[in-house]
Amino acid sequence: MTVAIEPRLVWPVAATLGEGPAWIGRENALWFVDIKGGKVHRYDPATDDRQSFDVGGMPSFLVPAEGGKLLVGSVDGLYLLEDGKLTGPVAKIDMPAHNRTNDATVDASGRLWFGTMDNEEEALTGAIHLFDAVDLRPVGGDCVITNGPAISADGGTIYHVDTLGRTIYRCDISGGTSLAKGEVFVTIAEKDGHPDGVTLDSEGCLWVGLWGGWQVRRYAPDGTLLATVAMPCANCTKVAFGGPDLRTGYVTTARKGLSEADLNGQPLAGGLFAFDAPAPGVALPEMRLPA
Repeated sequence: MTVAIEPRLVWPVAATLGEGPAWIGRENALWFVDIKGGKVHRYDPATDDRQSFDVGGMPSFLVPAEGGKLLVGSVDGLYLLEDGKLTGPVAKIDMPAHNRTNDATVDASGRLWFGTMDNEEEALTGAIHLFDAVDLRPVGGDCVITNGPAISADGGTIYHVDTLGRTIYRCDISGGTSLAKGEVFVTIAEKDGHPDGVTLDSEGCLWVGLWGGWQVRRYAPDGTLLATVAMPCANCTKVAFGGPDLRTGYVTTARKGLSEADLNGQPLAGGLFAFDAPAPGVALPEMRLPA
């Protein structure tokens, strides 16, 4: 039996393309981005404090980095966020000029795994990349729009998403970093939209936002659908877990691609939502920076 979970609006921020939510434990705050709006947002649930920083470019993800820093992927580079501005770059990405960064995560070793994609969402030029503070290189997962990745707590399994292909893949990376040996984990039916960002919780279950699907889903490790969060807007992008016990799920959403009539029917599109999760999330490790 699939469990239904109710969401609540916590910030009607009206993001054009809300994405990349990350709970920064040392701040007890949720950070997320608006890729097409060129903004980074910070939400403190304890005080309801809300801050927005206009950083320009196309910031697509934000992760904690060592030394109390925050790292942001934008366009073709990795940058530090300092005083509300992007500085650096820490690294540049060798890829076609029409590509940009998309989703990301950090593994227990402090390595950054992130996807790239064609900004026009047409060319098959996206891939998953790995940055270990020394080398930055593609490791597979070629597709038009990459999403995820999400990595198991033991570091042995990676999930990545071919959004236009409506497929979530699972790969064994216990013996290396190549995504060549993978299997289909879940395929999303056309009527249910496209899989967007993915996140793993402490029970090894995978959460995915459905673009155009009006919901977030939780899948068991064997691919069984366990729970759904029915959302009041169509484009659900990603889940992050936060709060002192990591049992609050936060969902970013988007207004991109919606007509005026669509927006009249879903005025909360682009907002940040929260729900009570059935299991805690997993704290996002700090990324290692170059010496």
